Amino acid sequence: MARLDARRDMIHPDDGLGLERILGTSDLLEVNFLDLGRRAGRAVGRIQVRDLSGHVREFGTGFLVSPSLLLTNNHVLPTADSARRSLIDFDFEDDEQFRPRTPVVFGLDPDRFFATDAALDFSLVAVRPAANDSPTDLAAFGFLPLRETKGKVLVGEYVAVIQHPGGAPKKIALRNNRVVDVFDDFVHYTTDTDRGASGAPVFNDQWQVVALHHAGVKKRDAAGNVLAVDGAVWTPVMGEDRIAYVANEGVRISSIMAHLQAAAAGGGFTAEQSALLDELFAAPPPTAPAGGPARVLATAERSLEFFFKVKGYDPRFLGPRVELPALSPAQMADVAQRLDGRGNVLEYVHFSVVMCRSRRMAYFTAVNIDGKQIKSIPRDRDVWYFDPRLSRDDQIGPDLYARNELDQGHLVRRTDPVWGRPAATANEDTFHFTNCAPQHARLNRRTWLALEDYILSNADNHDLKVSVFTGPVFRADDMTYRGAYRLPAEFWKVVVMVKPDRSLSATAYLQTQKNLLEDLEFAYGPYRTYQVAVTRIEAITGLEFGRLRDFDPLADMESAGPARVIGSAEDVRL
Repeated sequence: MARLDARRDMIHPDDGLGLERILGTSDLLEVNFLDLGRRAGRAVGRIQVRDLSGHVREFGTGFLVSPSLLLTNNHVLPTADSARRSLIDFDFEDDEQFRPRTPVVFGLDPDRFFATDAALDFSLVAVRPAANDSPTDLAAFGFLPLRETKGKVLVGEYVAVIQHPGGAPKKIALRNNRVVDVFDDFVHYTTDTDRGASGAPVFNDQWQVVALHHAGVKKRDAAGNVLAVDGAVWTPVMGEDRIAYVANEGVRISSIMAHLQAAAAGGGFTAEQSALLDELFAAPPPTAPAGGPARVLATAERSLEFFFKVKGYDPRFLGPRVELPALSPAQMADVAQRLDGRGNVLEYVHFSVVMCRSRRMAYFTAVNIDGKQIKSIPRDRDVWYFDPRLSRDDQIGPDLYARNELDQGHLVRRTDPVWGRPAATANEDTFHFTNCAPQHARLNRRTWLALEDYILSNADNHDLKVSVFTGPVFRADDMTYRGAYRLPAEFWKVVVMVKPDRSLSATAYLQTQKNLLEDLEFAYGPYRTYQVAVTRIEAITGLEFGRLRDFDPLADMESAGPARVIGSAEDVRL
């Protein structure tokens, strides 16, 4: 009874039973976080490190990083001979009823591929495709794709480690797991591990592998002496279990990938080995599970051949020509150029994108929409693509959107180009990083979506054809976020259609998320949508829309008053 009374004392009588609150930083995650983690764990196995007589000397952890290659530590498998004697156990774990699964054992094949580096403490080795004593193929366990980009995790964010501590059945460390420091080649975190966890993958909250776990960081005094758990200087006679540790350490995946790419460029591999490395460098992500999209489920990159027959935005789509907006001289100097030398316009199915190099976002997108041919394709997974026609340095990947209220806001709405053929490809095309920008969830999922629906359904337009231009407003005072990204506070849209008399109509809209960005954790400020003149969009973006300004219903009203506030879609003037 005393404990109940104590709890009553903690609640002020004037507080009532109000809405619960996020306490500090939000720890809420989508429930599919668990499904994705379970799938990622399938590629993690226990390594049996065996001696010359075939006896198990110790255990380690390793994980598949391509259809054929396994990554672990150099101190687990330091030589090809040690790898040749060793085995990898998959499914060495308990099921949902706490019953042991039957492990599936594979041999390693260092004669096919083996690369190692003591300084970065990694070994990459081929795995035999068939199990030793089971009909199961290696492909059944999938793999964890590695990305060479940096910045996949930041200080203060969370990491998880799937491991075989002490050679025990597979476990995962999810609690007390913050990143405490990031160095050029290493990252420190407070996630628990144990002997046998060496070679385990370290994941961020999007289940991307950010590091290869390899060691604990010992606590030291000012003189560099290792300290014991009681604060005294540690000596070997105390035993290793008395050493005080301040963190665990992993080798950054970006450093490992850079090392392998340099070695490949130096010609240190045979043709077969180079082909296996090519699989690693271009490895696509595992297929997303059914049950709804994740915010950043996976990333991939298509081949250049994929885009050869893509036409992109068609300026003749409406009948009267509607050209792409023209960039200013300053914008032309900062436009992202294609690596294939074909200019700066990226064509996708029924839409095109032009990118700003310094901001790594689109200057604008342009899409043709045929309302009569729209097809319904459910959004059953989110796999975001880097565009291989641009340098990765010109594209913002998934790291910006982790653990905050920012959505990967589609600039060309997912459903807009999904008409005619090939509709399925058009749907996937909208999931390119070139076609998204950081939009607060409250903006991305509300008025912006309703606006085009209203225009399409209420326009006096017998063809139901529309061309839409969209983009962010880049300002010098845009908020800098996480030290590397500048978040646009406003987005614009210009909608063009043909009226019954075959003349054009061009309407422009501006939406702000400035108040929402001022506090990404507790954002309650208003967001507004305005109908403005096309010339207003030209003034704030630097783009030129040519003759479209002459077909704007607000053109004659521009000097008569402020922009029109859109409280609902019915306020739109067409």
